[in-house]
Amino acid sequence: MNKPISPAAGSGLRQRFVEDMTVRGFSEKTRRYYIRIVAGFAAFLGRSPDTATAEDIRRFQVHQSELGMHAPAMNSTVAALRFFFTHTLDRPDLSRKLIRLRYPRKLPSVLSVEEVARLLAAAKYLKHRAALAVAYGAGLRVAEVASLKVGDIDSARMLIRVERGKGGRYRHAMLSPDLLTLLRAWWRDGRRQGVMLPGGWLFPGQDPSKPITTRQLGRVVEEAAQTAGLTKHVSPHTLRHSFATHLLEDGVDIRVIQVLLGHAKLDNTALYTRVAARTVRTVTSPFDKIVALIGKRASAGD
Repeated sequence: MNKPISPAAGSGLRQRFVEDMTVRGFSEKTRRYYIRIVAGFAAFLGRSPDTATAEDIRRFQVHQSELGMHAPAMNSTVAALRFFFTHTLDRPDLSRKLIRLRYPRKLPSVLSVEEVARLLAAAKYLKHRAALAVAYGAGLRVAEVASLKVGDIDSARMLIRVERGKGGRYRHAMLSPDLLTLLRAWWRDGRRQGVMLPGGWLFPGQDPSKPITTRQLGRVVEEAAQTAGLTKHVSPHTLRHSFATHLLEDGVDIRVIQVLLGHAKLDNTALYTRVAARTVRTVTSPFDKIVALIGKRASAGD
């Protein structure tokens, strides 16, 4: 029986793979995930992945399908292997053999403005209310909220500096006057508690030298939603979805929203056009114009 071989395989292959990902700014979480994917592919082959053939790739994807793996998970595997084959092995010919699956994207859960207000009001502590307010008021991902430092709040330019965005991308998020007021209130309270360290995390965890975890922020949202009596499924990302949808409904250009969200592709932002109910309601149906025209003709005939 062949012994599964990791991407390292004694040839420095794993190290090259890690270096290629590091150079391109992949997060530690992504690097670990990609290594696990390639190691799983190697285990399936029973030999080093740099010996893979097009037929091996076909058999692997058939194997995944037979195991009942869902399309999003299979596509994540494709992303990891494509990177490995293209950048680490310089085998784009193998990369092209990997098949991405199309699947319908679920519409994101979105809260109304009133529901967001109830959720924030239900947060038990000022730190938690401020963190959720940043997720909604600036449209940040939960990991971006957790990674903020005090120095990332630029009150002079009314911007939030996001240095740990998805894919390691740097961007600026909006900082409204009311959000700044809330953050200053939390900063004063945190200083009084002795948890707001100089140059430290904006939302420290139980150990002030470490940031609040994304898991803890998830629990905060769940507890606040329950207290507020919200029946919808709510997560920290729901606040980001709601931010984008409410901006779109208020007439903000979709490309501006794309920049604020840090989306690399406009297609990802365009998803919110499918849930922006107020935008849909403000559009005049061509049928109404036809009815009006028929009415005018009928009046003229009288």
